[in-house]
Amino acid sequence: MEAMAELPRVVVGLTGASGMPYALDLLESLQGLAEVHLVLSQGAKRVLWEEMGLSPKDLYPLASRVYKDGDLGAPIASGSFRTQGMVVVPCSATTLSKIALGLADTLLTRAAYVHLKERRPLILVPREAPLPLPTLRAMVQATEAGALILPASPGFYHRPKEIRDLLGFITQRILDHLGLSAERAPRWGEPPS
Repeated sequence: MEAMAELPRVVVGLTGASGMPYALDLLESLQGLAEVHLVLSQGAKRVLWEEMGLSPKDLYPLASRVYKDGDLGAPIASGSFRTQGMVVVPCSATTLSKIALGLADTLLTRAAYVHLKERRPLILVPREAPLPLPTLRAMVQATEAGALILPASPGFYHRPKEIRDLLGFITQRILDHLGLSAERAPRWGEPPS
């Protein structure tokens, strides 16, 4: 009898930036594709409520495991905990700056630090606009450290008809960079599936 293949592990961090619909779309899209390890910052909890009317407990069914941001002893804080990668969505300017500087003072920033040091994919999805110079510099530093900056800035060549189409555009890019196969949005030059 063949053993079932384990799903790849993906760490997902939510921070206090606007853009929770992107996070929810990603979490829903990861169902059946990955074992999701979720951590929310304090700010994320507030924005989740403000933007979606949801509490962190509403996200529990979308994760294999949920961690407290203060639990620096959690498995995702160690490089020995193997993952396919990590996504911070939405990624606040403060969190992005901490990651760029290697400040690992919370579980979320520690997990990001671990992904950088282990040379695993770390995808940061900022949504703020306009971008001040300190944030632009932090983006460059994070990129130089090995992170991928993937702004929540959807394209329109796929002729979106609803918000879900715009969210899917970003989710598709995230999944591609994690090496996970899912068709969440049409690709340029390819007919829609």
